[in-house]
Amino acid sequence: MTTVPPTLPAPHDLRIALIGYGEVGGIFGHALGKSGVAHLAAFDKVQHEDASAPMRARAESDRIALRADAIAAVADAHVVICAVTASHALAAAHAAAPGMRNGAYYLDVNSASPTTKKQCAEAVTAAAGRYVESAVMTSVPPYGIAVPMLLGGPDAEALLPTLTALGFAAKVASTDLGVASAIKMCRSVMIKGMEALVLESFVAARRYGVEKEVLASLVETFPGMDWERNGNYFFSRVIQHGTRRAEEMRESAVTMRDAGLTPFMASAIADRQQWMADLARDGTFGQATKDTPWRDHADAIAREPESK
Repeated sequence: MTTVPPTLPAPHDLRIALIGYGEVGGIFGHALGKSGVAHLAAFDKVQHEDASAPMRARAESDRIALRADAIAAVADAHVVICAVTASHALAAAHAAAPGMRNGAYYLDVNSASPTTKKQCAEAVTAAAGRYVESAVMTSVPPYGIAVPMLLGGPDAEALLPTLTALGFAAKVASTDLGVASAIKMCRSVMIKGMEALVLESFVAARRYGVEKEVLASLVETFPGMDWERNGNYFFSRVIQHGTRRAEEMRESAVTMRDAGLTPFMASAIADRQQWMADLARDGTFGQATKDTPWRDHADAIAREPESK
């Protein structure tokens, strides 16, 4: 099998594979296609389902070759970028690793615990690949490919120049695996926790008819925060990505346990995020958009039994 040298070719000669071509993979794929790389391939399990038509159209527009499976997608790649959900990160690494060229880089951007990342690294390195963990430090859509990310692992420094040339805003957090992910997972308790707190507080306040007073008190206590705007944004993002967020928080719970802490908060946050995702799956929010006010979402939830 051909071996990829530690120093990668210039972008116009670079072959990249995407494992996961959803929101994040799609954003990265679009940017990489415009950057002039030699070849882009992708695999996503959705492409085999009834909802695949928009994905196929997007891939054609971005000149990305959709492959039948992970092995086919990564076969000729110098760099593999894995952007699935947290619960599928390890399975994706096991699926892709056997098909990778010797020495190919595997950039894992999934929001997973240090333990999961190390298990993914074992699968990749056992197949003679170079594993680099990535912790994406904020929401991808506003930034696109330039979203801030931290890299980790012994091959992170070698991959960094290529990522920078492609437009990624990455920096190396540590040559030790797990450090970058620990930063991400600890941060997630705060960020996803704020979402869960706002959801629970605002829905209850709306049901009691006291949201005006609650928001006024929050503004007085935290005058630098736009609570109306945050409410609209948090509701919208969790409705759209609640399942992914719940999976991330379960990985945060693993991270807390591995640190010797009982994950009271991380587990509760995961439950509230999953609750919202289940409501969205069952059609509670109808044709809501990112601009739908949070009060409309709260009213929709009020019409549903808590058991859902």
